[in-house]
Amino acid sequence: MERFKVFLRKSAADELDALSGKVLRNIIAKIRELEANPRPPGCRKLSADEKCQLRQGDFRIVYSVRDKEKTVVIVKIGHRKDIYR
Repeated sequence: MERFKVFLRKSAADELDALSGKVLRNIIAKIRELEANPRPPGCRKLSADEKCQLRQGDFRIVYSVRDKEKTVVIVKIGHRKDIYR
């Protein structure tokens, strides 16, 4: 199976830099899983956009998948109370 390349937007990279500890390790593990399967069990398609959302505890990872280019672009990473604002 061909692997996808994962890219982070600048805003998502800044949000990732603000995290630490176990939360950071768990989110990085979820992002690495997206390389092998960009639509894992538990991901949800957001109705407003052509984006997907993946849960990791109280945090959410919002991303878009480009199948033709075999890329995943992480748009936002944040706590569930703040992510959709």
